[in-house]
Amino acid sequence: MSNIFKNYKLIFYSTLILILLLLPILFSSAFILTLFCKMGVLIIFSVAYNMLLGQTGLLSFGHAIYFGLAGYASIHFLSGINNNYLPSLPLPLLPFIGAFIGLILGISIGYLSTKRVGTAFAMISLGFCELITALTLIFVVFFNGEDGIQADRVIGNEFLGFTYGPQYEVYYLILFWCIFAVGIMYFLTKTPFGRMCNAVRDNQQRAEFVGYDVRKIRWMAFSLSAMFAGAAGSLHAINYEHIGFESVSLVQSGMVLFMAYIGGIGSFLGPIIGAVSLTYLDTMLSDITEAWVLYYGIIFVLVIAFAPQGIAGLILMHEPVVRNKPSLLKKLIFPYLVFGLSILILLIGFTTLIELIHSLKSNHSHLTVYWIKISNSSFLVWLVSFILAILGLFLSRKSYFRTKEVWNDIIENIKMSFVK
Repeated sequence: MSNIFKNYKLIFYSTLILILLLLPILFSSAFILTLFCKMGVLIIFSVAYNMLLGQTGLLSFGHAIYFGLAGYASIHFLSGINNNYLPSLPLPLLPFIGAFIGLILGISIGYLSTKRVGTAFAMISLGFCELITALTLIFVVFFNGEDGIQADRVIGNEFLGFTYGPQYEVYYLILFWCIFAVGIMYFLTKTPFGRMCNAVRDNQQRAEFVGYDVRKIRWMAFSLSAMFAGAAGSLHAINYEHIGFESVSLVQSGMVLFMAYIGGIGSFLGPIIGAVSLTYLDTMLSDITEAWVLYYGIIFVLVIAFAPQGIAGLILMHEPVVRNKPSLLKKLIFPYLVFGLSILILLIGFTTLIELIHSLKSNHSHLTVYWIKISNSSFLVWLVSFILAILGLFLSRKSYFRTKEVWNDIIENIKMSFVK
């Protein structure tokens, strides 16, 4: 069964890479390709952040400074090439400069930060984040304040026939770096260094007792995480040909924290899932509603409260069943369908109420929710939304406990089969 499972994984990853290579052919829109590029950049960033949080157990509120400052350095380098101040460089090599900047910053800031752990470490990272954000607005000579800096990524030095003017060429550049960087970070988790990071995360005292220098391990993990975040910052600068103070701000740091947690910090695939899903939600929801930040916060709270292992944890919890008794998964189909429909009813009722409340601040009495035009002055609309929210909450609670009972029976069945 394990060999079959490994073959499935190989087939899955091969198919995934093939699909990624074909995406520019299937979606030729510049907007969609830019969205895919943004996803690729944030995948690298979120996996790099999880190297610090999920692998080593260090919660940082300021990891965007390595992402953003590497982006600033990359934009300045491109600007220097555009103005003939610096020698031309093939664009695919520019992320190495961002990675170098991130590594240098990670070594220097990490030396101070990793002297403390827990709340003290988080507060130090928050302080550095606020410091760098303030510097970007004060030192306008280098950072250009709120306007940021822009440069042309078409530098006149074609590499293998690519000018990186068309968006699909940038997509393939980011895809290459995404596979390359994520692959390296994955192999790092399988090395003795990766195991030492896990040991420091799980039990610092025991790691010290067996002879590990825990502070050195945290420092190395911090520096490597900053290095990959710097590479992501360079790719971000290439994708948008612009960098601004928001790239080093607390908002950007919070966003990558959301991606890691919602995706699942306990799994390597978790931050990837979180980066893809939240990038899509960020792009789509911001065009649909002005209250999208509120929905982000609600999603984050719900995941922490009810699914602390994130989306990846919910998926991977089915692995023992798939490995041992995949036929038992049939018992979950109906409970999952009922639970999903209950969640859908709750979602429709709750989000409609939020949109109605939010619309009260505007002068318009009509709004469109789920492709239906409604009025915030109609008592019936408020009543139906409230009833759907309450009904969805009730059904979700009932179906959740029923699904949990079926799941516990399946796990007990698997345990009994091992006993026999």
